Amino acid sequence: MKSLRARVTALLVVAILLVLVLATAVFFLVSGRPRPLFEQAVTASQLAMVLKMVETGADAVAGPDIVSDAPPEGMADPFASRMLTEALGRLGVTRAVTVISELGPGPSREGAPPDGPPDEEGRGHLALVHLKDGRWLKFPIEQHMLPPPPALPYGVLGWFALVALGVTVVVGSAVQRLLRPLALIEQAVDQVSVDGSLPQLAETGSTEVRAAARTINLLSHRLKMAMDSRMRIVAAAAHDLRTPLTRLRLRAEFIEDEEERERWFNDLAELDHIADSAIRLVREEVSGTPDEDVSLDEVVKAVVRETGQSGLNADLVEMCPLIVAGKPLSLKRAIRNLVVNAATHGRGARVYLRAGAGCALLLIEDDGPGIPEHLMAQVFEPFFRTDPARQVTIPGAGLGLAIAHEIIQRHGGKLVLANKPSGGLIQRVELPAVEDHPDTEDRDAL
Repeated sequence: MKSLRARVTALLVVAILLVLVLATAVFFLVSGRPRPLFEQAVTASQLAMVLKMVETGADAVAGPDIVSDAPPEGMADPFASRMLTEALGRLGVTRAVTVISELGPGPSREGAPPDGPPDEEGRGHLALVHLKDGRWLKFPIEQHMLPPPPALPYGVLGWFALVALGVTVVVGSAVQRLLRPLALIEQAVDQVSVDGSLPQLAETGSTEVRAAARTINLLSHRLKMAMDSRMRIVAAAAHDLRTPLTRLRLRAEFIEDEEERERWFNDLAELDHIADSAIRLVREEVSGTPDEDVSLDEVVKAVVRETGQSGLNADLVEMCPLIVAGKPLSLKRAIRNLVVNAATHGRGARVYLRAGAGCALLLIEDDGPGIPEHLMAQVFEPFFRTDPARQVTIPGAGLGLAIAHEIIQRHGGKLVLANKPSGGLIQRVELPAVEDHPDTEDRDAL
C-alpha cells in the first residue's frame, strides 16, 4: 500500500468503520434491553414457579392450555433449550427443557385467543417440561425473552462486511476524483522526454485539475526557456572564444624562444579543444535529427581501430553483431570518448560487445587507478576532473564523459562506471537493441 490513493482510501474506510462500530456499541448499551443472562433468569424463575404449582396439584393452573398428555408439534431450538435448562439448574431445578416453535396457534400469556397465527409478542414459542405423571407442561415464552441465537454474530459480521464494501466503493471513487490533480502530475512526470521537456496538458476539468495542468504547462515552458538559454550561452561563449584564440595564436608565432612558443601553442590547443567540446555538447543536447538503424559492432570496430592508429592502446576482445536505433555519428563520438578515456587514463582499453536481454552490452575495461567512490556521482558533470594529477599530466577538456553520458541517455541507454576489485575501471553501456533485424541475421548466416 504505497500509493497515496490507497492510503487515503484505507484511512477513510477504517475511520468510518470504527465510528460505525462505536455507534453500534453505544446503541446497544443505551437501548435499555435486559442482559441475556437476566432474561434467561427471569424466564427460568417463572417456569420453575409454574412447574412447582402444577406438580403440587393446583387445578386452576393445570388447564388444557398449560398441561397436555402429548407434546405439541413444533421445531425445536437446541440452543435455547440448553440455555433454559442451565438457567433452571442454577435455581436448583434439575429438569430438561425443550423450547419449540409451534406450527399452529398457541396460548398467549396476555390472554389473547388461541385462534390465530403466532405474533411478534411471543405466541408460538413454548418451553416443554416432562412432568412426573407423564404429562407435558407447556410454558409460553415471549420472543424477546429467548436467548439470542448463536448465528447472531455472523449476521452482524455480514452486515459490517456489506457496510465496508459500500463504504470502500464510495470512498474509493471520491478519493480518485480528489486526487486527479496528483494523477496528472504523475502522468506528466512519466512522459518527460530524454531532453527533459514536459508534455503539454489540456487545461480542462474541475478547478483543481485545471490549476494542476496550468502549473505543469508553465513549468514546462520555463524549463524549456532555461535549457535553451543555457545552450545559447554555452554556444556563444565557445564561439566567441575563437576570435581571441586566433589572435593569441598569431601573436605566439612572433615569440622568438622556441620552447616558450611551444608552450603557448599547447595551451592554445587545449583552450581550442575545450571550446570545440563545449560546442559538441550543445549540439548533442539540441540535436533533432531522426534515428536510424546502426550496426553497433561496426562502430565499435572503427573506434578501436582509429584509437590504435592514434598511438593509444585499445584491444577488441569480444564482438557480437548487434543493431541499435540512433544517430551513427553521435554513437561513434560517445564510444570514442569512452575508449579514449580508458586508453588515456587507464593505460589501455579492452573492449567487449555482447548481446544482453533485449539490449546491446558494451564493456570497456582498463588497468588504471580507477575513480574514488565518493566522486562517482560527479564524474558526468561537465569540466569535472576525478584526479588532480590528471589535470597536470594529461590534457583534455573534462567533457568526454559528460558528452558520452548525454548521447547514451538520449538513445535510451545507460552508462555506469564501477571500480574493479583487482584495480582499474569498468565502463558499462547498455543500449536498446533492434530485435530480428535483417542485417544482423544476414551477418550471422555468413
